[in-house]
Amino acid sequence: MQSEPDITMIASAERFARTAQRDETAAMRGRFARSWALVPIVTASGFAGLGYEIVWTRQLSLALGTEMMAVLGVIAGFFGGLALGAFALDGLIRRSVSPWRVYAILEAVIAVWGLTSVWLLPAAGRALPPLLGTEPSPVLLWAGSLALPTLVLLPATMAMGGTLAALERMMRHARGEARVTAGVYGANTAGALAGTLASTFLLIPALGFSGTLLCLAGVNALCALATLALGPAAGKADVEQKRPERLRDLRLTITLFATGLLGITFEVLVVRLAAQVMEDTVYTFAGLLAAYLLGTAAGGLLWQRTGRDANDGNLRGLLAGAALACITIAALAPFAGRLVEIAAGADVLGELAVAIALFLVPATAMGALFGLLAQRVSDQRGSVGSAVGINSLGACIAPLVAAQFLIPALGAWTALLAVAAGYLLLLPPSRSALLWSAAPATCALVLSLNPVPLLTRVPSGGALLTVREGPMATASVVDDAAGTRYLEVNGHFRMGGTSSTRSDYRQAMLPLLLHRAPHSAVFLGIGTGATMIGGTQMPGVSVHGVELSREVVDLLPWFVDPHAVSVPRLTVADARRYVAADTGQHDVIIADLFHPALDGSGALYTVEHFQAVKRRLAPGGIFCQWLPLYQLDMPSLRAIIRGFLEIYPDGAAWLNHYSVRTPMLALIGTRDSGHLDIDALDARLHDPATSKAVRPLGFEAPIDLLGQYVGGPRALAAFAGQGPRNTDDYPFVTFDARRNVRALRAAPWSLLLAVTQEIEPDANELLAGVGRRDALSARLDAYWRARNRFLEAGASLPGDPRGAALIEAASPGLIDALRLSPEFDPAYGPLMGMARSLLGSDRAAAARLLRRINEAIPSRPEARELLLREFGLRNE
Repeated sequence: MQSEPDITMIASAERFARTAQRDETAAMRGRFARSWALVPIVTASGFAGLGYEIVWTRQLSLALGTEMMAVLGVIAGFFGGLALGAFALDGLIRRSVSPWRVYAILEAVIAVWGLTSVWLLPAAGRALPPLLGTEPSPVLLWAGSLALPTLVLLPATMAMGGTLAALERMMRHARGEARVTAGVYGANTAGALAGTLASTFLLIPALGFSGTLLCLAGVNALCALATLALGPAAGKADVEQKRPERLRDLRLTITLFATGLLGITFEVLVVRLAAQVMEDTVYTFAGLLAAYLLGTAAGGLLWQRTGRDANDGNLRGLLAGAALACITIAALAPFAGRLVEIAAGADVLGELAVAIALFLVPATAMGALFGLLAQRVSDQRGSVGSAVGINSLGACIAPLVAAQFLIPALGAWTALLAVAAGYLLLLPPSRSALLWSAAPATCALVLSLNPVPLLTRVPSGGALLTVREGPMATASVVDDAAGTRYLEVNGHFRMGGTSSTRSDYRQAMLPLLLHRAPHSAVFLGIGTGATMIGGTQMPGVSVHGVELSREVVDLLPWFVDPHAVSVPRLTVADARRYVAADTGQHDVIIADLFHPALDGSGALYTVEHFQAVKRRLAPGGIFCQWLPLYQLDMPSLRAIIRGFLEIYPDGAAWLNHYSVRTPMLALIGTRDSGHLDIDALDARLHDPATSKAVRPLGFEAPIDLLGQYVGGPRALAAFAGQGPRNTDDYPFVTFDARRNVRALRAAPWSLLLAVTQEIEPDANELLAGVGRRDALSARLDAYWRARNRFLEAGASLPGDPRGAALIEAASPGLIDALRLSPEFDPAYGPLMGMARSLLGSDRAAAARLLRRINEAIPSRPEARELLLREFGLRNE
């Protein structure tokens, strides 16, 4: 029988045990709650980090250009900053009593620097191009592009490099377990995925770069405040008692570095291949990046969920899986174009689906692989900082390796197989390694024996003449069934051809004729070179061409015979950076047709670029910006015109020709707001040397050129209305890409007709300063009405009629145009050509057409004389 004290002691012990159990349960619940409370912070940190990267990369491209060496330098600067931060902050984070406080400070630094970059980055960007010069060497361009983000953004990128290590330690303490690395990495990458999509599709289109940076800084601030609120409740983290081990495992270090190199190289190669079959807009790139991040996030989270050990057996499986996935994508690449066609109806979602098909499986293997490697480092050192730093160093040089070595030497497709081989070489040596590598190696060997897939679209009956594949673009020369040769960039963007030479020459001649006495002309963008060569035909004009793509320049001999013409001086450079760095003065600057939906082209239509061009104009100088109306939508056109008029208040719009298939509009402004000198223009047109160059293009009298006038500043301002301008900070045109892509599927003349119907030219505005202009004004008003009727007639033609069907369908509209203006030769010439062609096949129809022509414009004798000569008839 127990004594009363014994019973009391037992009861007290039981109460103590129950209390301890409740305390332990409460503590577990608290840790569980805190660990889940950390998840939004981990995700939001990734959201802000990728948002900053997107904004800063685009801001830097405005100053440094979109040449590959500039892009490579910027990427290296970002990853270099991350790596430096990961190494430098690793010890501080590992030893800190309160990693929550350290993390909050890092987020605060990022927020402050994010706000500072609103003005700091553009200012630094404006200062660098003059230091680089107009033609920097590739090494200098890469070094300058590396230095700018490294120095200007270093506090922010270093802080970003330390956030993952701090988050991992916080989560480890909150959960009370060591195995959290892959999960933290996966959740952070999932946030980066959300940041990519939100920044590209929502924030930047709505708020511009400055507004987006403000929002991202707010996210950083919320992360910092939430962490400070959570940290005290979590208590102090345990300080590491033992000195952390050094990373003595050389193989682990090499694998971390190599997987960072191979993973980003794979991303670069797939993006490069996808550009040949997808639309290549800002949304295309965002979709590809989002798909890559989706895979890596899924890989990290799945690896965390499986709870598998970070041993060599699992490492072999993931390395072999990554290699096999790369090979699978190489096998899928020839069918990517077909996938894009199937998904085209879904617009951006369709492109995103194709991007996921290309990236999801390989990126998932890569995400799981980093999760395993980072966990190994965390187990050895108590922090993932070293893992992040080593991996980021590999990622830092990956774009350079891909662009400057792999693509030029092997081509993008074959380089995918080399990446797969790289993963296999990392397998820890053992007998099982041979088994793991057998299937991927066999598949890679089979694929390597097949021809490189052709992604350039060749029309039925046509032929591919040559291809130049470079780090920026794949340029090719293609013949169609009719024997027309044209230039294609990235498989499906046509940049001119032999059938448009006359139109290309007119693009050069219009602004050169509007200048009183041009001596120097710069052409921004050259394509096939026809517009630039057209400029050389103007007597006394020195021509200089600037082209972004080396591959396009290499193909010029297919379109320009260097023995037949004098090829002007060419500079391979980004047009924006060239203009900003140039110190010369030019009489005429002509910007060619830039497809507004293409990623990077929108920057060539901004207010800041128009202002930079104006600074390069000599006194009396003219700037001409050509716009492809068949590739534009109305909102983008209005935004471009608003910005143009802000810099060139005397700006006017002109047509190049009267084709409804490829309508082009020129915005032309002057440095000094001078007036058109009709007498000087007439004298130049009758000068024998000038006449020889321009008469074959249809410029015989001033009215032939003045008839292309669409409207002056008052009419353009009314047409543009109120709304956003396209600026560096608010890149409206770039993010209007979805509508501009849809414009390609509309009738090519739809925007042209909208322009001519809404803008009413005022002859008095055009002829300001011209004496005795009443008669000329009346002639021009009639000519413009005839021109508009001509365009409406062309747009109303059913289908694509030929021969007699074309004559029957087109002649009534052409005759209507002539009734409005007998001087309108673009209608008169074709009508007389139709009549002559009918003489050999249907003389009765020829006689009827000639009578109708003569009745419409009896003041012109050609139809009447042909009737007399062929039929002996007078038109009574």
